[in-house]
Amino acid sequence: MLIDYLPILIYMLISIGLVGLIVLMSEFLGKKRHTPAKDMPYECGMDPIGDARHRYAVRFYVIAMFFIVFDIEAIFIYPWAVIFKQLGWFGFWEMLVFIGILTVGLVYVWGKGALEWE
Repeated sequence: MLIDYLPILIYMLISIGLVGLIVLMSEFLGKKRHTPAKDMPYECGMDPIGDARHRYAVRFYVIAMFFIVFDIEAIFIYPWAVIFKQLGWFGFWEMLVFIGILTVGLVYVWGKGALEWE
């Protein structure tokens, strides 16, 4: 039974060996010239100025939480869609209630102005 895993073991050994060889070659053959400009952190093409700790507005976190909620909705809809035929009408109405509750929540937050960016 272990002989079935031999190709995977050989592939892993070759991959690890190749990665190690590339890292060692770049260490020995690569040029090393450290300058203050090279050692400075790179921040999207801008020079780092000021403190790294910056306060963000709450709206960024609120939008992130909405994103997570609707991601979780997608996670629940996928397995439901896979076994949709087995669930029958009960599963259809159950998912309709689930999506309805999320829609009511979205309409509520939209009405409260939580999705306004200004």
